[in-house]
Amino acid sequence: MTMKASSRQVDGVTIVDLSGRITLGEGSVVLRDTVKDLSTQGHKKILLNLGDVTYIDSSGIGELVSAYTSVRNAGGELKLLNLTKKVHDLLQITKLYTVFDIQDDEASAIGAFNR
Repeated sequence: MTMKASSRQVDGVTIVDLSGRITLGEGSVVLRDTVKDLSTQGHKKILLNLGDVTYIDSSGIGELVSAYTSVRNAGGELKLLNLTKKVHDLLQITKLYTVFDIQDDEASAIGAFNR
């Protein structure tokens, strides 16, 4: 299954809906390019919707951390939304759960940017 990303705007927040697998190769490249393009265009509030992401490998985790870091360095914020149980457990095991701002529903996630 290939990785797909589509973005939309809601109340000044750019929501990136991701689906598929974030793995070494195409999946992590799609994530990297999408976040880089949004940052270049001046989007500062980015919400990654991972509800349809079925699997993340170690390079996918690296891409998430890299995306988070590059958005922060550009003066923006990156949050995660709708983690599946597999992805949630993976972030717990790697202790990254405490690094990312993780939200369960879109409305509260958008609200979290405006606090």
